[in-house]
Amino acid sequence: MTTDLASTPTADVLVPDYGRLPEVAALLAAGAAGHDRDASFPHEGVAAVHAAGLLTATVDRRYGGPGGGLADTVRILGALGGGDPAVALVTSMTLFAHAAQARAPHWPQETYAELLAESARGPALVNALRVEPDLGSPVRGGLPATTARRRADRWELTGHKIFSTGAVALRWMMVWARTDEEPVRTGSFLVRADTPGIEVRPTWNHLGLRASRSDDVLLDAVRVPLGRTAGLAEPGADGGRDVIGGAWNSLGLTALYLGVARTAQRWLTGFLHERVPSALGAPLATLPRFQSAVGEIDVRLAGAERLVAALAAAVDDGDPVAAAEAGGAKVLGTRAAISSVEEAVALIGNNGLTQDNPLQRHLRDVLCARVHTPQDDTVLLGTGRAALDRGRPAR
Repeated sequence: MTTDLASTPTADVLVPDYGRLPEVAALLAAGAAGHDRDASFPHEGVAAVHAAGLLTATVDRRYGGPGGGLADTVRILGALGGGDPAVALVTSMTLFAHAAQARAPHWPQETYAELLAESARGPALVNALRVEPDLGSPVRGGLPATTARRRADRWELTGHKIFSTGAVALRWMMVWARTDEEPVRTGSFLVRADTPGIEVRPTWNHLGLRASRSDDVLLDAVRVPLGRTAGLAEPGADGGRDVIGGAWNSLGLTALYLGVARTAQRWLTGFLHERVPSALGAPLATLPRFQSAVGEIDVRLAGAERLVAALAAAVDDGDPVAAAEAGGAKVLGTRAAISSVEEAVALIGNNGLTQDNPLQRHLRDVLCARVHTPQDDTVLLGTGRAALDRGRPAR
């Protein structure tokens, strides 16, 4: 749908204070271990992100927002990821939702105005609920089992979603579902999280990002007004893959996990300075072996960070090549993050895996980088086919 700018909803959205990023990241870091241990949602961390204006940084200027781009988002998520990646992940989903609305308005005006008003008063988290027990990741193909049944004045939504990040704290759920029509249409149904018929079932018992509370959401004849849909169309009628949206997802989430790896590196360097084996009589940091290993980690992370930042800025400038390369950057960046934390653990042995030290938590969290769309096999398959096509001999 298109938006009439003369009647575009606006609200007093907070202005992001990027100078407070270190302060907010430190606050998140202070609570991260406890939330990880208890698998409890970090409400206070999200509140701090909101208070600094970071949760709505991508609300478009036409709506009274700051109009932050992908480069701003990469900066935010890198810093927050270094503090508590669970908070960074739920923040990313909300930032991505506002950014998508900025690129191509698809929320009904009244509904988006409601979200903006709530965002001015406090944290208003948004996330797309797409994955299902039988379907798996939607990017692999298939239609959702979650069904919207048409009634005279509403839809009634019934289904089961899994891996619903931040479910216990969401204000709005964008539920991907199919209609009971012929022909079938699919799209997002915009549901307030306090609507009767929604159950958040606490099933999340993950190795990493435990505080993200990516629980199951069950919907039982949940009433949705007829107009509260986005992108409702016959399957395949949406014109194909959203390359720009994919770039936001790839680069934003890669920045998040690079933030985790940087925090792990900082802990490692502190440990190497403090650890003085009696046989050595000097800190481990004085040994060339450890110096070279830390140097390799630093070079690896710096290269990945520069790549992500440069591509994000290029995407903001409208460079289609940069958007197309974002998936490859995710492969390189997340591999750099994972291998850096793994090497840190290998360097110090048992101390890296003890529950008393944070490195084991950083390792568990950074491994979650592999599960986000697009996954490595999909990126490499598409990139490899394109490279082979380019190298096909002329006939």
